[in-house]
Amino acid sequence: MPAMEQVVSPKTGADVLIKSLVNEGVDTVFGYPGGAVLPIYDAIYRARDQIKHLLFRHEQGSIHAAEGYARITGKPGVVIATSGPGATNLITGIADAMMDSLPLVVFTGQVATSVIGTDAFQEADIIGITTPITKHNYQVRSISDLPRVIREAFHIASTGRPGPVVIDMPKDISANPVYETDLDTDFNLPGYQPTTRPNPLQISKLADALSKARKPVILAGAGILHGKANLQLKALAEKHRIPVATTLLGLGSFPGTHDLSLGMAGMHGTYTANMAIYECDLLLNIGARFDDRLTGNLKHFAPKAKVAHIDIDPAEIGKNVPTSIPIVADSREALNELLKLEFPMENHTQWLNKLEEYKDQYPLWYTEYNGRLSAQQVIQAVYEASGGEAIVTTDVGQHQMWVAQHYTLDNPDRWVTSGGLGTMGFGFPAAIGAQLAAPNKMVIAFVGDGGFQMTLQELGVLQELKLPVKVIIVNNGALGMVRQWQEEFYEERYSESLLPIQPDFVKLAESYSIKGAKIQTEEELLRILPEAFAYDGPVVLDCRVVLEANVYPMIAPGKGLHEMIGVKP
Repeated sequence: MPAMEQVVSPKTGADVLIKSLVNEGVDTVFGYPGGAVLPIYDAIYRARDQIKHLLFRHEQGSIHAAEGYARITGKPGVVIATSGPGATNLITGIADAMMDSLPLVVFTGQVATSVIGTDAFQEADIIGITTPITKHNYQVRSISDLPRVIREAFHIASTGRPGPVVIDMPKDISANPVYETDLDTDFNLPGYQPTTRPNPLQISKLADALSKARKPVILAGAGILHGKANLQLKALAEKHRIPVATTLLGLGSFPGTHDLSLGMAGMHGTYTANMAIYECDLLLNIGARFDDRLTGNLKHFAPKAKVAHIDIDPAEIGKNVPTSIPIVADSREALNELLKLEFPMENHTQWLNKLEEYKDQYPLWYTEYNGRLSAQQVIQAVYEASGGEAIVTTDVGQHQMWVAQHYTLDNPDRWVTSGGLGTMGFGFPAAIGAQLAAPNKMVIAFVGDGGFQMTLQELGVLQELKLPVKVIIVNNGALGMVRQWQEEFYEERYSESLLPIQPDFVKLAESYSIKGAKIQTEEELLRILPEAFAYDGPVVLDCRVVLEANVYPMIAPGKGLHEMIGVKP
């Protein structure tokens, strides 16, 4: 009897995909299965010792969790969803990641190549849909291209200004066998070469401008955090005694308790930060987009200042605010070069004294309600109970702004929020991703009662993974920021902004076998918080706060930074 030939089991395109992910150092993926990605999920099953897949209850939850993971680790979050509705359910998260510069690699299933364009079952043109909201996207038409495409996708997502990359996978590409043992992974992207090193002449110009400034201000954005440049920022500020304001997404890039910290600037920023920008003669923006919620009316934004802007994305420089000293570079590289230069500074003690007076005269404030609980009380109590060291995630709205104001961040990579897109439902699943990224740190999710109801089904994931996330529901029975704008600008016509019917959030948590508690008084708050934080498991706290509170200070639409309303009387 002739010897039998050794038969090598063929690998599929899906196996190539998983192998490529392992080669990129990926050990965790977020997703939801469906017909077009069943070959991929079969490969995940075969590679379950190498790749951990986390099954969320909705695709939007999976991608927001991947965003939280990416924000804390700095590594691309990896997401998988099926074709059609699975892919379209990721659109909000993709757009959110694009606006906030979060690295993602998103795999979407697609119908087989033979029926693309025929309106086949669960077909959607995900390439056309995502082109405006991704750094790049691909539709794989040949298995031999797949390893190269995945390497390119991770490179693009995580270099330059980070962002999402979509890889659309037709089902036959995933399912078909592959016999080649070595597939080409070399890539060359001549059209994508981000500039990371600053132009020395521009750095010299910046040093000269700083040396002549009498009222300098640094504006620190998320680019400081993405570039891991917080220590360089602190060194520059301290060396030359330059005050620092931060954007919403830049919180934590500079210690909030530092004497040079002015706090957050923008629509709900501090009086001191906004007036410093309005009155400064030199504004050094490092890694911020100059978006409308930061600038207010552009006619009144830093009207007396020479503007210098360091950003790794050249498209952001000069886009909204005329810039005298443009520096395209990685934030850390640019600051390192600037710190090498020795230059004297004009005496600006008078400027610093004036800003200190602003801090004393116009601090953040809030109304106390005779025993009724305020959101600010809740946030400050959480800050004290956590020691200010927790990773904090938020949804979007009033509670988000109150947390930004009252939970003072001294360290980087502790703050996860949806800034550019302002996505309700973001905060809770993002906290799950953040906890997976930092299993030994406390993670606190501040959510509104409105936003929480958009993704609360992920309580199942929280309990399944036994993650000790503490969920703080700032429950005022309304879509709070919508209600505030209706009060301020629509003559108190509260059209569809009140939420009179809500679930019992404590019973809801308990239905998932998660501890829950309702907090209605300061006494309950101070008693229950330490117990919740000491418990080694997930907790949901329903904090019933007053309905009528508004976020102040505030810059109304069309107004300048100096025209704040609700400043401390």
